[in-house]
Amino acid sequence: MVQYAKPLARLVGEFEKLPGIGPKSAQRLAFYVMRLSDEEAKTLGDAIAEVKAKIGYCKTCYNFTDQEECEICRDSRRSDTHICVVADPRDLIAIEKTGEFRGKYHVLGGVLAPMEGIGPDQLKLRELLARLQTIEAEEIVLAMNPSVEGDATAMYLAKLLKTLGLRVTQIAHGIPVGGDLDYADQATLIQAYDGRREM
Repeated sequence: MVQYAKPLARLVGEFEKLPGIGPKSAQRLAFYVMRLSDEEAKTLGDAIAEVKAKIGYCKTCYNFTDQEECEICRDSRRSDTHICVVADPRDLIAIEKTGEFRGKYHVLGGVLAPMEGIGPDQLKLRELLARLQTIEAEEIVLAMNPSVEGDATAMYLAKLLKTLGLRVTQIAHGIPVGGDLDYADQATLIQAYDGRREM
């Protein structure tokens, strides 16, 4: 077995803790860092330290921000009556990139995952309900990943929000643009069929 010098082994180990990074990718990242100049390595370290020191959660929607409220929540041109509920800030960014949604967001901070000990109390549900008491919401759009946990979270939220008399919609799931029907699995085809719309 290959033995790294202790500092390099530690760096590889730290990279392996990152989501989606396996041993080979961790090694590749560590070797990349080794090739950086001292100035580049310091810049990388400073960027990580600055993010940890200066980035927090928006007091309204729980998106990442370096201010009390994020830029989206401060934007008066955006609709306060349409709220898109997402699991995490990455989902918010994905929806923002489309340029289609002109409302505001609420970030739950995850999805229901009982096997991992994540129930309703671990998500920003109480904060969402409190927020909905202060606005005249016209529509709540649920934008969860099409997974067992995402679907369970969306169903839980829909049931909860409908008791408040709110209009609740969910983004459609199905075949990606450019995808082939014969490569799609049965569950994806069913979702695509169920999410069909008038033309």
